[in-house]
Amino acid sequence: MIKEIKTDKTLLVNGPASVHLISGETEILGAPLGVGETVVIRDGKCTPFYVKKEASFDITRAEDSIVEEVDGDTIPASWQKAAEEILTLERPTVVMIMGEADSGKTSLCTFLANRALKAKLTVAIVDADLGQSDIGPPTTIGLAYINRPIKDLFYAKANDLQFIGHTSPSGAEEHVVHCIADFKNRALGRIKDFLLINTDGWIEGEEAIRYKVMLAEAVAPNVVAGIEQEEKLAPILGKLKISVLAVEPSTAVRKRDRERRKTLRELSYKKYLRNAKVEAFPLNWIKIEGIHVSPSLFLTNERLRRIEETLGIRPVFCEETVEAIWIVLKRNQMLDFEKLYRAEEVFKKKVKVMQKGDEKGLIVGLHNEENKFLGLGVVCGIDYRRNVMKVYTPVTQAVTTIRIGNVRLDDACREIGTKVTLWT
Repeated sequence: MIKEIKTDKTLLVNGPASVHLISGETEILGAPLGVGETVVIRDGKCTPFYVKKEASFDITRAEDSIVEEVDGDTIPASWQKAAEEILTLERPTVVMIMGEADSGKTSLCTFLANRALKAKLTVAIVDADLGQSDIGPPTTIGLAYINRPIKDLFYAKANDLQFIGHTSPSGAEEHVVHCIADFKNRALGRIKDFLLINTDGWIEGEEAIRYKVMLAEAVAPNVVAGIEQEEKLAPILGKLKISVLAVEPSTAVRKRDRERRKTLRELSYKKYLRNAKVEAFPLNWIKIEGIHVSPSLFLTNERLRRIEETLGIRPVFCEETVEAIWIVLKRNQMLDFEKLYRAEEVFKKKVKVMQKGDEKGLIVGLHNEENKFLGLGVVCGIDYRRNVMKVYTPVTQAVTTIRIGNVRLDDACREIGTKVTLWT
């Protein structure tokens, strides 16, 4: 489809689609688009092509994608004004972006990065939106150094990633804050001018407010750029003791419901695991964090027999640490809670229980001996006879630590819930 667009109009294209500029002068979020250049637009993404000089586009799109033309620039005047003010701040400048889900945080982040690059500044971005991450796969925080104008943050190369294992900071607030602060320090050790921190859309409720305030205090940005809609950010922005710039959302932003965001995450998992295969990791050699399956104290046959007699059941797996006794039952085995409590009285420690197979489908982060994140994987299961954990992963480097995440996937990479409490 050929589309002719007049000067000072914006072409909005919803993916999946590809757009080829035949002629004219246009830009995407401040990044110029060259004649002959093609832009691929992802499913669920709306891309604005602002026409500075009459342009002609060749568009290939899916049947259900939407192409529309609007007057003027969809970048709000408040974004332009905020960019001008931010670029006058002392350097290095750290900007934290806040807003609810689908308010345009990533678009604002991209626009500010392009404005900084145009001003010849060195630029880095920390993508801390765990559920809708662009720089890395879902459940991770990504760091990228930006050397040229970007039209979609998704195509920025991740220079470093940290595994959180959640699609929201809820339940992992301190870990997330620590990782973002660490990435800030790393980035400012390499670039000297401009760091953008794109946050998640969790803003409502007391826990979300506490988290965002804690994050801002820990990272200490020069300014927070808040995309304000119906004053939903006001409870957070009002508690911050740093400079705040409130801006309006872009008209190019399209709302996605919870199910749509889930589908986009699943596409990201599938893409990331495209070249994965099953790897077997011996539990004697690998440190497992999140569930307790690694050998610890030596369990004598006499001690094991006493535990089994007290519990009235023979488990698939049993081990003992200073703090607790850990047992794994077959799927059809049930444990009498009275005997469980009796065992805790007898052995003077907690008895932790899970069923074989509860670990299947859990997303994991694989790390090397320097604690560097190597990539994601999905647990296929634990072979207690051979004492190995099987993980479906594209990682081929040497792994020393596997961290269990809070997301469970099925064989088609669909999210089927979060981690149950494996030990009860």
